Amino acid sequence: MNKDKEKVLESILWSIALPGFAQLLNGKLVKGVLFIGLEFLINVLAKFNQAILLSFHGETIKAIETINYQWLMFYPCLYFFAMWDAYKDSIEKTSPFTYLPFVFSAYFVTVGLILSPKLTIFGKIWGPVWLPMSFVIPGVIIGFILKKILQFFSNKSLTDH
Repeated sequence: MNKDKEKVLESILWSIALPGFAQLLNGKLVKGVLFIGLEFLINVLAKFNQAILLSFHGETIKAIETINYQWLMFYPCLYFFAMWDAYKDSIEKTSPFTYLPFVFSAYFVTVGLILSPKLTIFGKIWGPVWLPMSFVIPGVIIGFILKKILQFFSNKSLTDH
């Protein structure tokens, strides 16, 4: 793996661990501290860590009852924006529409969060942790498909002129 790809991977992985870490790593101290502060604020007020623990212990209904959805609704956009920002700062030049998989992941995770108290899959309620996480996959896929389509038509219109 070359250095550039390794830096991108490192930034994405640190951003997944905690929004703001990659910004600190990339020398964007104010942005990094801001993301960490916002993540901490939303996490605490949403009682997200408690819901994660309950979900990992199979207590999905308790997790649903514990979560403050009004606060947790901010989390997907903050999380994926911080990840996009980390990616963007770790690479010299991004191709057009590279942000789309990040944006659509945020959209889909938010929808998954909205549906999480009621939607059942295979007869089970997945709750505010597992259901939104599972919605990342279609968000990334649709984001990549749209990115490719828009890049194709963008390049096509440039060559047609």
